[in-house]
Amino acid sequence: VQLVESGGGTVQAGGSLRLSCAASGVALNNVTMAWFRQAPGKEREFTAAIWASGFQFYGDSVKDRFTISKNNARSTVSLQMNTLKPDDTAVYYCATKYGPNLYTEVAQYVHWGQGTQVTVSS
Repeated sequence: VQLVESGGGTVQAGGSLRLSCAASGVALNNVTMAWFRQAPGKEREFTAAIWASGFQFYGDSVKDRFTISKNNARSTVSLQMNTLKPDDTAVYYCATKYGPNLYTEVAQYVHWGQGTQVTVSS
């Protein structure tokens, strides 16, 4: 399994970015896909997840601002990030796990991408 993130960059507060994750070696209709983020000096934090069925879940700090989606046929997962804040600055990681449970837990995810940097300036 290989996960490759793209779409990171620098944006001003209030702006938007769209991250993409290209997955190979896994069928997205069989796994849970998620985005996590990690800011300097902080633990990796759950951001959003989408089950194989399509149900979506969000961390409290991004709810109503971020949207996770996927295209099973293209094996891609996206994270649309709106109304970005400086606190959203982090490296964003795409990850996958088998089964829907414990989707907020870092240790449950078996495959990770290399991460993409998002920087939000004030």
